[in-house]
Amino acid sequence: MIRATCLAICCLAVSGPAAAASPDTSLRPKLRPAVAVTPPVEVLTATSRSLRPQLRPDNLTAASEAVVTRASVSNPAYDRWVRGFRARAIANGISGTVYDRAFQGIGYNPDVVNKDRNQAEFKREIWDYLDSAASPERVDMGQRALRRHDRALRAIEQHYGVEKEVVTAVWGLESRFGTRTGDIPVIEAVSTLAFDGRRGAFFEKQLIAALKILQSGDVSPRNFLGSWAGAMGHTQFIPTSYEAYAVDFTGDGKRDIWSDDPTDALASTAAYLKRFGWRKGMPWGVEVQVPRGASVGGSRMPSEWAARGVVGVDGKPVRDYGSARILQPAGPAGASFMLFANFDVIKRYNNADAYALGVGHLADRIGGGPPIQASWPRGYEPVSFDERKEIQRRLKRKGYPLEKIDGIIGPNTQRSIMGFQKSIGVAPDGFPSRTLLNQLRQR
Repeated sequence: MIRATCLAICCLAVSGPAAAASPDTSLRPKLRPAVAVTPPVEVLTATSRSLRPQLRPDNLTAASEAVVTRASVSNPAYDRWVRGFRARAIANGISGTVYDRAFQGIGYNPDVVNKDRNQAEFKREIWDYLDSAASPERVDMGQRALRRHDRALRAIEQHYGVEKEVVTAVWGLESRFGTRTGDIPVIEAVSTLAFDGRRGAFFEKQLIAALKILQSGDVSPRNFLGSWAGAMGHTQFIPTSYEAYAVDFTGDGKRDIWSDDPTDALASTAAYLKRFGWRKGMPWGVEVQVPRGASVGGSRMPSEWAARGVVGVDGKPVRDYGSARILQPAGPAGASFMLFANFDVIKRYNNADAYALGVGHLADRIGGGPPIQASWPRGYEPVSFDERKEIQRRLKRKGYPLEKIDGIIGPNTQRSIMGFQKSIGVAPDGFPSRTLLNQLRQR
C-alpha cells in the first residue's frame, strides 16, 4: 500500500541509535522493492521495504517534496512497450477491450521515474517524526474523523476485531484522513515504472493487478488514481495488496477504497491487520520506565519485566497482555516502550519501527491517551506546536519555499531552517529550537 499526492516511496529514515528499519522511504509506507508478492507485499523482513508511501502526514514526507505532475510526454519506446505488454495482459486474463481502454489518455510520465530514482532519504529524529505523526492538528482531525464515522468504525471493529482508533490512525498517517490520496492515474504510474525497468518485475505485477481491478468494475478509469508509485485510496493499498485484502464492507458490490465514503478502505485495513494476527484488547505497546543501567534485551512477560524494575509511567507493573520486548528508539536517554505482538502486525503494513510507533501513539492520542511522558535527547530547547507554526510563518515571510503553515517540521521546513541558519552564519542543524525562533524574531 502506498499513497501519495507527491508521495514518494521513500523511506522515512529515523536517525539516532535506533533508526527505524528503513523500509522504503515513505509513508511513508516504505520502500518495497522487489518483494515476493504472494501475499502481495506482505512478506516483509526487517530489511525489505514496503512499497507504501511512508508516513506522510502533512509534511511527513521522508524524502523530497518535489511534486509529481500528471503531464505525460511522447515516448515511442514506452508506446511500443505498452503494445507489446498487451499480449501478456491478455494471457493473464485481461480482455483486450479493457486493456485498450485502460491506456486511453495514458502516457509515459518522466516525473514518476524521477521520483523513483531520487528517493533520497531525509533523516529525521524519532522525536520529530512522532511530533508530526501525533501533532495536535492530526489528533484533532483523527478524533473528528472517529466521531464522523463512528457507526462504520464500530461495525468494522466488531467484525474484524481491530480497534477503531488503530484503523483511524493508519488512515491518518497514510492519507491524512483521506485528504491526500494521490492524483496520478494508477495505470500511468505503474506502467511507467514497469517500462523503466529498475523494479520492472514488481511493477509488471502491479500493472496486471491494476488492470484486473479495472476489469472487475470496482473503480472507473477516471477515478483510478493514486500515488506516483501506485498506492491507492484512503489507506494506500498497492494493486496486489488490494487484490488480496480489500473488502466490500458496504455491500454495494464494489471494493471501493477511493470513494468519499471511506468505509471499504477502513474495513480493508482492518481485514489486512486481522489477517496478520491482530489481537483485540492487546495494546501495541506501553510507555514504560526502565531503571538506569538495566538490561533490556530479549522478550519477557510484563510481570517478569516488572521484577527487573521495568514498570509503566504510572509506576505500576504493566498487565500481562503477552510476551513483550523493550524498545528505546533514542537510546536510554529517551522514551522507552514495552512492545507486544500487535506492534509487529502494524509493521506488516509498513516495515519500520518509526511508522509502527507513529500509528500506535496516534491511536492512543485519538482515543484520549496522553502524550509521550519521557523527554527526548533533543539537544536543544523545543518549542510548542504554535511556535513551530510561527517559525514557518517567519521563514515564509523571508522568502523560503513553504507551502503550508502546519506546525509539522518535515523536509521542506528543515531545509528552510538550514537555509536561514546558513544565511546568518550559524551551524545549519535544521532544528526547530527556541534559539532558532529567537533568531527569526530578531531578524
